[in-house]
Order: sequence, then structure tokens, then C-alpha cells
Amino acid sequence: MNVTLIGMPGSGKSSVGRLLAKRLGCAFLDVDSLIVQAYRAPNLQAVLNRLGNEKFLDAEAEIIAALDCQNTVLAPGGSAVLREKGALRLKELGPVVYLNPSCATLEKRLGNLSTRGVTLAPGQSIQALYDYRSPFYEKYADCTVDSDQPQITQTVELILAALKQL
Repeated sequence: MNVTLIGMPGSGKSSVGRLLAKRLGCAFLDVDSLIVQAYRAPNLQAVLNRLGNEKFLDAEAEIIAALDCQNTVLAPGGSAVLREKGALRLKELGPVVYLNPSCATLEKRLGNLSTRGVTLAPGQSIQALYDYRSPFYEKYADCTVDSDQPQITQTVELILAALKQL
């Protein structure tokens, strides 16, 4: 079984995903790394700079649509749910868990968004991005887990409990 973690940048998808994969005895896949490899770029921000927001979202959806994996915890970028093609593929691959920390937690964790490879409109705040994306996360999630916990292990335990309920 695959499990996909969706949520805002800074919600814990990669850090929680690595530990969740260990707990489940699965592989871990950071989808952003596939995008960086596909574009032979030094980092995600370089790909975003090259393509611009809309073409980046299209490229991300194409890479996600082509995913073929088993027994993997997937951590796509926070924008993965903004294109239906990619979001539906994630749901086909297995349960989708929405990691949902508070906006205050995100602001503490994120730092400088201009270097993180985040698709933002000019001048868009973290709160505005959160408000825009939340309905997409809620639409495609099979369950939602609060990821405000100070310890990653606590979030992993909440995910494991949520998965048992599905």
C-alpha cells in the first residue's frame, strides 16, 4: 500500500514521511526531488524560476500522473493538489493524508519562502496561500491530521491511528 502526505510547505510531509516510511517498512519518495531530477536543476526553486508558476504546476502534475510505485510513502509538493490530474493520481495510489498545522506553526517553520520553491503570487502571504490551498487539501484527503506537534513521532502516531480508521 502507498500513503501520500499532502499539505502546505512546512507541514512536515518530508520529515514525517521519512519516519512514517520506516515505521511502515516502506520506501519514501519526495516527489519534488523527481521534478528537480527531470529538469536537471540544482533545486526546486530553479525549476520554478525557469517555468513560472503555471507551467511548474502542469509539469508537477505530469510527473505525479506518471508515478508507479508500491509500498511507498509519497511526499509531493504542497502544490500537488492544484492540478486535478496529479491529485487524482495520488488518490489512485492509496490513502491521502492531509497534514494540517496551524498557520502560526507554518510561519515559524518556513522562513524565507522565496528560496523554498513555493508557487506564490507576488506579495502573497502564508495565510493567503493557506486559505487558497486548504479547500484543495480537504477535497482530496481521505483523512486530516493536525501536524502542530513538537515531535515528529507524535504526528506519525496520529497518522497511523488515522490510517487504521480508513
